[in-house]
Amino acid sequence: MLDLQDIEALFTRTDGQYFFARWGRPIAPIVFGVEDQTLSTVKGAFEAVTALAGHQMAETDPELGANTMVFFLRDWEELREVPDLDRLIDGLGPLLDRLQEAEANQYRVFRFDAEGAIRACFIFLRMDAELSKVPAETLALSQVAQSILLWSDQAFRERAPLGRLEDGRVVLRPEIAGLIRAAYDPVMPAVAQDASHALRLHARLSAEPPQS
Repeated sequence: MLDLQDIEALFTRTDGQYFFARWGRPIAPIVFGVEDQTLSTVKGAFEAVTALAGHQMAETDPELGANTMVFFLRDWEELREVPDLDRLIDGLGPLLDRLQEAEANQYRVFRFDAEGAIRACFIFLRMDAELSKVPAETLALSQVAQSILLWSDQAFRERAPLGRLEDGRVVLRPEIAGLIRAAYDPVMPAVAQDASHALRLHARLSAEPPQS
């Protein structure tokens, strides 16, 4: 099980600020740049993780239509051609310049409501040689797990949120799954900027029955 310091680290950003946020509305995803089979895989990952969290999905978001957009692309330049994307993401041009310079292969952008809860997420996956080797199920589950909460910008640098079972299936690590469940407990706040929030998460993890 995660100890208190582990939980704090998962939501403490590089600048030392503790910042937690979960979704404040049902998740309505849309996926671009893939075939139908991969589309079903990605949506299946969203269904699995939102069910785990006890959260909801929706066909559409009343404000945005789709509030989670997943883009599969070959080159960052492709995003400059997406109509109105620059209206949804402030500073899109300079962001793409930085991603190209860093030769990044993935990036996530979050938007928040007036209270600070997540209201939208944009997931960009540049399918370079490295990402192209990752099975679609693994890639989808990893991305959904990393977008169901606002994790620290360094949360999974040392260890991915996924693990592999003896039969070869890739699943969320039990401690990460438990933390997502605890984070979506109805009595917990949707937004927190004090590390005492991690203590509350730890208490809920400690009270969870062992998962088979």
